[in-house]
Amino acid sequence: MSNETLIQNTIAFVKEELKHAEGGHDWFHTKRVYNNAKFIAKTERVDTLVVTLAALLHDVADPKFHNGDETIGPRKASEFLLKQNVDSEIIEHVSKIIENMSFKNSFDLNTSFNSKEMEVVQDADRLDAIGAIGIARCFNYGGFKNREMYNPEIPPKLNLTKTEYKTSKAPTINHFYEKLLLLKDQMHTKTARRIANERHNYMEGFLKQFFAEWEGEK
Repeated sequence: MSNETLIQNTIAFVKEELKHAEGGHDWFHTKRVYNNAKFIAKTERVDTLVVTLAALLHDVADPKFHNGDETIGPRKASEFLLKQNVDSEIIEHVSKIIENMSFKNSFDLNTSFNSKEMEVVQDADRLDAIGAIGIARCFNYGGFKNREMYNPEIPPKLNLTKTEYKTSKAPTINHFYEKLLLLKDQMHTKTARRIANERHNYMEGFLKQFFAEWEGEK
C-alpha cells in the first residue's frame, strides 16, 4: 500500500470515528492539526509519515469524551494501523505520541517518551488551542459542558495537578489562565513559536476586551 493510500484511508477512518464529535474536537480540528503539522514539519528533520499519522489519529478517542480513559485512543489508532499493514515500529511510535502528547501529561514529570515527531504534532495541536479558533473552541466546549463563562468568585488555579486539571468544572475563562496562556512558552519548534506569539497576543487582547465589557467599561 502506498503512503498516499494509507493517508486517505486514515482520513476516512477518522472522519467516521468523529462524525458525532463535539465541535471543538471534531474532524475539522483534526484537519487543522494535520495541516499545522505538515507546515511545521517542512522545517524539521522528522519522519513525515509518523507525523502525518499521529496528527490524523491523535484525537480519534479523546479521553475527556471516554470517562477519562487514556488507553482508548492509542489502542484504536494501533488497531487501525495494524489492519492497514503498517510497519510495527511506526505503529508503536504513533501510539506513543498519542499517549503522551496531551497537555495534561505536562503535569507528569515522569513522562519518559519524547521524539521530534511528537514535538511537531504536539505543537500543531497546541496551536489550534490558541488564537481566534482556540477561543472559539474553548467556549464551545464550555457550552457543551454547561459551564459558566466567568465567575469572579472562582479564581483560576495556577498550580493544578493532573487530576485537578482532568476533573475541573471551573468557568471557561479560567481555562485561559490554567492552560491556553501557558502554551506559547511550551512550543518546541521555531515555526510554532512564531505563530504562537501572534495568537497569544490575540488572546490577551480578547481577555482585555472581555473584562472591560464585563465591568461595563466599554
